[in-house]
Amino acid sequence: MLDSALHLWPHILVGLHIIIACSASAHVVLVKRDPRAAIGWVGVIWLAPLLGSFLYFVLGVNRIRRRARSRRPTTRVSDAAVNLVATGIRTADTAPPPGVAHLQALFRLSSEVTRQPLLPGNLVTPLPSGEDAYAAMVGAIDRAEQTVGLSTYIFDNDRAGAMFIDALARAAGRGVEVRVMVDDVGSRYSWPSTVRALRRSGVPVAKFMPTTLPWRYRYSNLRNHRKILVADGTVGFTGGMNIRAGALADAKSRHRLIDLHFQLQGPVVAHLQDVFADDWSYCTGEVLEGERWFPANPETGPVWARGIVDGPDGNFDKLRMALLGAVSCAASSLVVISPYFLPDDALLTALDVAAMRGVAVDIVLPSKNNLSLVAWASTTLWPSLLEHGCRIWLSSGPFDHTKLMLVDDVWTLLGSANWDPRSLQLNFEFNVECYDPELAGSLRKLAAAKIARAHAVSLQELHERPMTVRLRDGVARLLTPYL
Repeated sequence: MLDSALHLWPHILVGLHIIIACSASAHVVLVKRDPRAAIGWVGVIWLAPLLGSFLYFVLGVNRIRRRARSRRPTTRVSDAAVNLVATGIRTADTAPPPGVAHLQALFRLSSEVTRQPLLPGNLVTPLPSGEDAYAAMVGAIDRAEQTVGLSTYIFDNDRAGAMFIDALARAAGRGVEVRVMVDDVGSRYSWPSTVRALRRSGVPVAKFMPTTLPWRYRYSNLRNHRKILVADGTVGFTGGMNIRAGALADAKSRHRLIDLHFQLQGPVVAHLQDVFADDWSYCTGEVLEGERWFPANPETGPVWARGIVDGPDGNFDKLRMALLGAVSCAASSLVVISPYFLPDDALLTALDVAAMRGVAVDIVLPSKNNLSLVAWASTTLWPSLLEHGCRIWLSSGPFDHTKLMLVDDVWTLLGSANWDPRSLQLNFEFNVECYDPELAGSLRKLAAAKIARAHAVSLQELHERPMTVRLRDGVARLLTPYL
């Protein structure tokens, strides 16, 4: 009897392998959009019996969108907020802003993708240093009379963090409704956590999506990477700047970084507030609504602007489509500044095609990067871009954390997202698109100053790198989906 059972085991395992492999292969065929990835996984599934299917279900199934959708609401917290924004002001539902007719296709794309109105009458002020940004943000908190909402990825317990903790505590002490949200992973970048200090100061604070991942795990998914501050619903701040002393000019060289943030006033501030309220409701269950949080903002400046919300939930792929549209619509110039540059094949091809169409494509990346794997993987993408006419510049000085995109000196994209899979597929981001030649022109000067001090990458120097370095970079590129 025992011998008979032993003889059956190989047949049972073969049958089990066939059933599981067929199920896994069917899943691959149905859900994988990239044929190369599908062929690769089917090969692994069949050539490595049982183990291949196990690896696919562990590593190959995209659970990010499904999990995020199950844990976050896909509807807006306050439809009343949208009505307040739209009431009594002009919206560009059918035509782009004056003077940018050649970007009509981009305007239409963004309208379809975001389902948000493009709002006129905004004032957007660049804040090109930690000193500028923190002073303006703390000043807005100190002037707040009714509400303050702050959301950030990293909130360090250092001298920069202390400025904000003190200002938030002062606001709460004088009766302002204060709400602070910090990403759980981002809250661990310093010890003790600022969350404790805020709670001791009487400031309501919540962690976004608590996780059991290791302390300061840089490659974690589903993180809230947004940076939003809104005071009294009338003045907002967003961009790429976290709250940490490294953004200050006198920071120790090892931690020093360059960054860019923005102050916004006008109707578009409601887009910032609505995103914050949505995230706060998800974290705490508290709904923020009413005129205290969502006042009707009058027109205050020349910029037409719209918020673009992106994340692995109902807002999946919105920012990536906006980027593709912007690159495709560029007629004369395109500037990309990003600390982490790992665009997918579609974005790379769009950049190549833009350069071949005669668009001046300038890509500004940091010469020093705080994530070595990302820097190594990024380098493997440069030869194709250079061969097709793009120009790549490595900025000098401290690590440059700036995130910015400019098209034809008219269209500006600012916010929290990088050009990498983590921002475009795995994390929650918030960006703002702006139509205004004056704003884009001032930021073009900022980009030109970076380029003037930067090193121009050449194909020759890339080809002359040692074979060991090129192999290292190629291996790092294999990890791109997880970086």
